[in-house]
Order: sequence, then C-alpha cells, then structure tokens
Amino acid sequence: MSGRAQIAGVILAGGEARRMGGGDKGLLDLGGRPILAHVIERLAPQVAALALNANGDPARFAEYDLPVIADADDTRPGPLAGVLAGMDWAAGQGFDWIATAAADTPFFPCNLVDGLWLGAVSERSPLARAETPRDGGGFDRHPTFGLWSTALRDDLRAALAEGTRKVVAWTDPHGCARVSFDGEDPFFNVNTPEDLERARAR
Repeated sequence: MSGRAQIAGVILAGGEARRMGGGDKGLLDLGGRPILAHVIERLAPQVAALALNANGDPARFAEYDLPVIADADDTRPGPLAGVLAGMDWAAGQGFDWIATAAADTPFFPCNLVDGLWLGAVSERSPLARAETPRDGGGFDRHPTFGLWSTALRDDLRAALAEGTRKVVAWTDPHGCARVSFDGEDPFFNVNTPEDLERARAR
C-alpha cells in the first residue's frame, strides 16, 4: 500500500468565526465559489478519502457530498477535537493516517500531503506539521495543516480529557516532524472581512 493510499483527508471547519461575525467562513464566496470548494479541490486529489469536521447541522454542507463528522462532545475545545474526530472516523474506515487542512485557507500547497508524508517517514515520526520560512529567519508554524497517525487517537483523547487545547502542546512531545513549504503565503487564511478582500484580490 502506498503512502497516499493510507491517508484520509479531514477539513477542519469547526471554528466559530467570531472575527467574521459568526457563521461558516468556508461558505463565504471567493471567486464565485465558496472558500470550502477551493479547499476541497486542493485536498481531494492528495488523499484517498475526504471528510469534513464541523459541528451543528450537517445539512448546510450537503452539496459537497462528504461525510460530516462532529467533535466528540459539544464543548468546542479547539482544533484538536476536530483532529480526534477525524482520527476516529478514518480509523473506522481502515486508514492509518489523516491529513488535515483548515476550511478557511484556500491557497495551501498542492503537494501538502506528499511533503508531510515524506517528512514523517524520513524522521520516523507519527506526526508532521507544515511550516513556512519567516523573513529574517525562523519559521511560522501552521499546526492545523498536519499529518497524524490514527494510532495516537487514544493518546489524544486522554490529553483532551486532561485539558490540553493547544495543538503544539500535544504534537511536539511526540517528536512531530516539521516540514517547510515555500511560496507566496501558502497558508494565508481568511479570519476577517479584510482578509476576504485580500483573498479575492489574490
């Protein structure tokens, strides 16, 4: 089985979008289509199956014909809860890994999953995350763009029960591989109305 055949994709759409006035950022219009449509178009060819992590009524995503998986509880403890929901779904489908992408980030690399897979394999790590070089040195982390072994789902479940909320607080102790991606702000995400205008211009 090739690396890609072991990997399911999960789009994380669980944020509350407070800075956009609430609602689903992924359903905002970008170039005549919802941002989410652009995200699906980029991620689907990179994985063997695809699901959407979102809370609330799944019917609002019906047109995409994807499984919609909610967090395990309704306390909204952040992206790690979405990752866990994705892990549980993928493991139930027979997948060993999930690759995650945020629903409000329409320009991420088309080689995201291959890059993360190579990073995890080369470092023999059960986790990998995306980074971008920072002007002046160092890197910016993009922890919601990651590769996660489903074998760690019970470990993550326990960490969430103990109150862990920050992604890197859980990933880094596991020796998470760090994979750098270049390009013009590839992980630009739409958080504010101003960001949406920038994305439309881009």
